[in-house]
Amino acid sequence: MSIGIPEFDYRRVTVADGVALNVAVGGRGRPVVLLHGFPQTHLMWRHVAADLAADHTVICPDLRGYGASDKPPAHDEDTYAKRTMAADVVALARALGHERFALAGHDRGALVAVRAGLDHPDVVTHLASLDVLPTLDMWDVLHGASAAVAFHLYLMAQPPGLPERMISASADAFFGYFLDAWGTGPAAVPVEVRAEYLRASREAVDSIVADYRASAGIDVAHDRADRDAGRRLDMPVTVIQQDWGAALGYDAQAVWRAWAPDLEHRTTTAGHFLAEAAPAEVTEALRALLKR
Repeated sequence: MSIGIPEFDYRRVTVADGVALNVAVGGRGRPVVLLHGFPQTHLMWRHVAADLAADHTVICPDLRGYGASDKPPAHDEDTYAKRTMAADVVALARALGHERFALAGHDRGALVAVRAGLDHPDVVTHLASLDVLPTLDMWDVLHGASAAVAFHLYLMAQPPGLPERMISASADAFFGYFLDAWGTGPAAVPVEVRAEYLRASREAVDSIVADYRASAGIDVAHDRADRDAGRRLDMPVTVIQQDWGAALGYDAQAVWRAWAPDLEHRTTTAGHFLAEAAPAEVTEALRALLKR
């Protein structure tokens, strides 16, 4: 990794057999873990992390399969299940000396955060989700031509082989498309950060596809089992997202409240990469969450 978060310490932490995560740690105080989205790395939190580190221990890992973290082959559907990735995060925090922590995730990281909150309710004290829906609901709201906005979900849901070959054949164009289409302009993701995202994604095609493939299979099964059992996120939850409900025709706040009774739901005009485009907005929301 050629660039990092200034004044944060970097280390590799073993979280499972044969899997170590690259993690940046900074600050002192109550712990907050920040999980990145696609097609990014922990660097997406660079502004928010530096602000929160004034009074929190801030932990920013690359998820398994991403960035400089290990990328185990997906020998079965559990390898990149959000349940497995959530267990990585709990093990990481414990290895750093934290039995309980607040957790915020963006995009893919938010799916991991939600699973951690459901599987480890005594560990996750507060939870924030940035610009995503829980996996089960994500598939439920995609209908007809409007579902084309999520074409990558359907591509990477296919059996192993073709998606990996197609994406690898034009990796920079594929991953760069999302950085352009989902952003609000080049200022949010500077040239050197964009280059790092493209490099990291180019070197992780198989594991990124496996992560998405899990969200079309085992992750749905886990969410459905929790919904059927009435399990919910009982910790304080903040959701910040674009107004996808208006765009796709559903009540986003109602979808989230079914999972999280103690909910603050916010909409943003900062685009998908809001932690980079509007870090002050995100930091303020996280600080407000941590006071609940």
